[in-house]
Amino acid sequence: MKYMTASRAGLIACHACSRVQPRVRSKEPQRCSRCGAVMHRRNPDSLMRTWALLIAAAVLYIPANLLPVMHTSSLLGAEDDTIMSGVVYFWTSGDWPLAMIVFIASILVPMLKLSVLALLTCTAQRHSRWRPLERTKLYRIVERIGRWSMLDIFVITLTVALVRFKSLAVITAGPGALAFGSVVILTMIASMQFDPRLIWDDVDNDQGGAARPAAAKTQDPKHE
Repeated sequence: MKYMTASRAGLIACHACSRVQPRVRSKEPQRCSRCGAVMHRRNPDSLMRTWALLIAAAVLYIPANLLPVMHTSSLLGAEDDTIMSGVVYFWTSGDWPLAMIVFIASILVPMLKLSVLALLTCTAQRHSRWRPLERTKLYRIVERIGRWSMLDIFVITLTVALVRFKSLAVITAGPGALAFGSVVILTMIASMQFDPRLIWDDVDNDQGGAARPAAAKTQDPKHE
């Protein structure tokens, strides 16, 4: 099956103003005829930037779940709560809907985002031709979830508000909250840095496995 793309049609789009114009091959970087920005066939260093952000988010994901996200001080003493301990507390207290919201928003969704973005980046780097349409749909899902990533922070805020409402206590954010917020921000930026067009660059023109031109095998050409 033949896929016609803008790159194969000899067109290039400006990343600043989205103007589409014919691609010019020269030693000097091509500039947009409307805004003057340097034009690239693909986002420069897309995979390297995405990998760096994903690794940083994965490293911070561990302390975000192990370190306390809030410290509670009351007349009965002090207590540190992690995300998982909050889930267990709400579940054993009978507030299972809130426990599910905290678990999905704070543990499951970030883990799935990291896994999906790692899969997309790895397959794009290996020039995989495996299910490009399904991988594109996965990217769109992650991109849409990214708009609601701050829901994780709102869940923590809601938890603090409920504890304050139920008892007289002084609640402060713990180091886990900082790590957790960093994971949310890093995964959002990683999804923005990944260029989904890389998924389609290695799809064959036909079932016979026609090879791509050697010039197109460069991952992120900076001056194309």
